[in-house]
Amino acid sequence: MFRNKEIVRFCMLLAVITACSSAAGFFIGRTAGLLCLISAAVFSAAFFLFTRKRYQRIARISQEIDEVLHNEERLLICEAEEGELSILQSEITKMTLRIREQNHTLKNEKEHLADSLADIAHQLRTPLTSVNLILSLLANEPDEQKRKTLLREAEGLLLRMDWLLTSLLKLSQLDAGIIEFQREPLDVRALVNMALQPLLISMELHGIDLRLSIADGIQIEGDSGWLAEALRNILKNCMESAGDGGQIEISCEDTLLYTEIIIHDSGPGFEKEDLRFLFDRFYRGKSGAASGYGIGLALCKTIITRRGGTVSAKNHPQGGAVFAVRFLK
Repeated sequence: MFRNKEIVRFCMLLAVITACSSAAGFFIGRTAGLLCLISAAVFSAAFFLFTRKRYQRIARISQEIDEVLHNEERLLICEAEEGELSILQSEITKMTLRIREQNHTLKNEKEHLADSLADIAHQLRTPLTSVNLILSLLANEPDEQKRKTLLREAEGLLLRMDWLLTSLLKLSQLDAGIIEFQREPLDVRALVNMALQPLLISMELHGIDLRLSIADGIQIEGDSGWLAEALRNILKNCMESAGDGGQIEISCEDTLLYTEIIIHDSGPGFEKEDLRFLFDRFYRGKSGAASGYGIGLALCKTIITRRGGTVSAKNHPQGGAVFAVRFLK
């Protein structure tokens, strides 16, 4: 306590005041002098006891803070007493809780990052292994036609890897918040056509019947490039699900409250246990039979939610999957 310079200065000032008041008291009379000395002694004792108690409490708070720093499960509990130290202890408790929550968040993010990196490595390892195998076969394949077939397979695998890396880069940019979405009026029919454009040849080759039912003049606000990317990922999923000779229907519902784009395919739909995880990153279904990487729908959801919309998926009562992308007015 006496290591505090302010306490030492106060004690020195108190001693000077006591000496002066006692001298003045004895000058007046013996009783007055003794009364001054007794008053100063009582005041000094009260101040010493009060200050000692405060320092003991400060030492206790310091010890508890040290325990919190070295023991994750320790929580600093504020005493029910009022006063400056109680306020300080209460603020320290709040700060401890906030730091603990941030630590848990960082720990979860670190675990998620580790899992994501493991998933990415696994997703890339499979096509890389296949490409290496194809290259070894090419080295020993004399038949020109078979060599061309192997080269097309290798090209397809490299394209899939390029799509995976590009999608992961877009996801990381969105997560980092470095992408600024434009807000401009968009015609829904034109937006859907933009999303469909790169897929039309593939749909034709697989004999997929595309039915578009969107009225002219329906508009939403958003970034055409990113929203087209989101819808394209849903359409790719529907193409894979519908298969050769399948059917995809795209419609739009426009109300006073929202505009909703509905995409329905003629595929087998989803397993019940998969529905709640469809938009999770790297999720490929319980059966493991899916050919995708579990990235497209996750990217789609990230884009749409950043725009302020919602996306959901369910099974159609008459068969197939239904995706609904909704934007509030």
